[in-house]
Amino acid sequence: MSERITVEELSELMKKAAGVTVAPDELRQREDAGFDTFGLDSLGLLGIVGELENRYGTPMPPDAEKSKSPRQFLELVNSALLAGA
Repeated sequence: MSERITVEELSELMKKAAGVTVAPDELRQREDAGFDTFGLDSLGLLGIVGELENRYGTPMPPDAEKSKSPRQFLELVNSALLAGA
């Protein structure tokens, strides 16, 4: 069984790890918008990466915390999770 991070999970992680509340529908509609437009900075994204590494026990790609948009982040993270499955 392969694990994939959904937009809903990313929304939850943004709130939990970075204190940024964004509805999943908004992330889906603006998936190519920069994380900064949602109020998420690089430190917040690093917190999300750390949470995912702890949750799945799999290192995330080194560039994950440098992702500019939700789409880019989900593609990188899901590729790493699929490769580790």
